[in-house]
Amino acid sequence: MDPRLVILSRGSRLYSTKRLVEEAEKAGWAVRIIDPLSLTVVIDDRGGRIFHRGWPVECEAVIPRIGYSITRRGVAIVRQFEHMGIPVLNTADGITRSRDKLVAGQLLSDEGVPVPITAHVGGWEDTNRAISRVGGTPCVIKSSEGTHGSGVFLAHTDQHARQLVFQMIERDMRPLVQEYIGESHGRDVRALVVGGKVVAAMRRVAAGSEFRSNFHLGGSVETVEITPKLAQIAVNAAKILELDIAGVDLLESQRGPLVLEVNSSPGLEGIEKASRVNVAGAVANFLNEKLQAIEAEKNQFDSESSLSSAGDFTHAF
Repeated sequence: MDPRLVILSRGSRLYSTKRLVEEAEKAGWAVRIIDPLSLTVVIDDRGGRIFHRGWPVECEAVIPRIGYSITRRGVAIVRQFEHMGIPVLNTADGITRSRDKLVAGQLLSDEGVPVPITAHVGGWEDTNRAISRVGGTPCVIKSSEGTHGSGVFLAHTDQHARQLVFQMIERDMRPLVQEYIGESHGRDVRALVVGGKVVAAMRRVAAGSEFRSNFHLGGSVETVEITPKLAQIAVNAAKILELDIAGVDLLESQRGPLVLEVNSSPGLEGIEKASRVNVAGAVANFLNEKLQAIEAEKNQFDSESSLSSAGDFTHAF
């Protein structure tokens, strides 16, 4: 019987979801796509279980594709799979850390991973001090939570920065003021990390006057030969945030590479087309390796338990 894989995704027709299904099935998995919002967690005297339309969900592995807008509910589902002993790529904690830009930046900086200078603003009146700490304007104003470039703005003046910060606070958002890396305006490098290795990379270039290079905002992608230094920084960033699969965005600054953001549900379309690397296949291969390692560990444990039991039996006589 083929091992069963559940892909948590709200979009079965999305490129990334379809590619993961194709490659996982080629690797021998029976794949099922389930909308995480359609799942129910039941906790009783038998522990926690997950149900879909009244039926228990049983599988050997899970790949979460949790969108930003459903982070809290999606993470709760992922955590329950973990409690049930089912391997997940990525963990609930890893997803949560990556979604909060302030937390991610703190964790990366603490471990020596270079990041842009960033200041959290508690009130709009602190904006000027934050701007000063990041080197003045122009500077980037962003929400601590967001994806695909949403909630990210380039402020050219102090007044514009104050206005953006005020608007975010009014909307109960947590604004960050971040240094602007002029030499990498509209350009970054996306490294795709799977299982502790960079399997593909691309350069992203913003469209027109746009300074955000996101593919979903119309940016173009091109092939790039990632340097060993950039690759090691990307691998370290994914490891610190405890992510098996991560899209690590790097800026090339005058003082060296900087990790701008780490995405726990990176899109595969742009990077597969730019790099011509079968990224979804790399994910499927890593999933097989992970399952084999778990089974080997279980067999070793069972073998040691049997030997221990036999010793106890001999000693009894």
